Amino acid sequence: MINFMSYKGYAASMVFDQEDKVIVGRVQDIDDIISFHGESVAEFESNFHAAIEDYLAASKELGSAPEKPARGKVMLRIAPEVHAAAIKAAAPASTSGLKARLAKRLGSHPPRSQRAAKPDSARRLANLENSLF
Repeated sequence: MINFMSYKGYAASMVFDQEDKVIVGRVQDIDDIISFHGESVAEFESNFHAAIEDYLAASKELGSAPEKPARGKVMLRIAPEVHAAAIKAAAPASTSGLKARLAKRLGSHPPRSQRAAKPDSARRLANLENSLF
């Protein structure tokens, strides 16, 4: 059984290791690997918080932005005529509208952690309209 704990927008998995008698955690939904463990829930939580604080401090020290997990919200600015065409194209296919159609289509791609290589974002955005409908 896997449980989750969150702190400062980061979510960590919680898996009990029977052999070592510890709770093992790993921060989810980012490419950077942040792992930790604890012998109790209190120790696990304390170590999780410390791991996140260390990650944020190290990122600042290195002059790079820490990776943030996706929140599930996307703000997309497109030309009004493209937006209107997308709404019209989505209407006959689904009664739930454009947002549901976009979510379904975007959700059909494997998560980042399951892909062999990072996608060419510019190419994907350029082809998004054609692949949606």
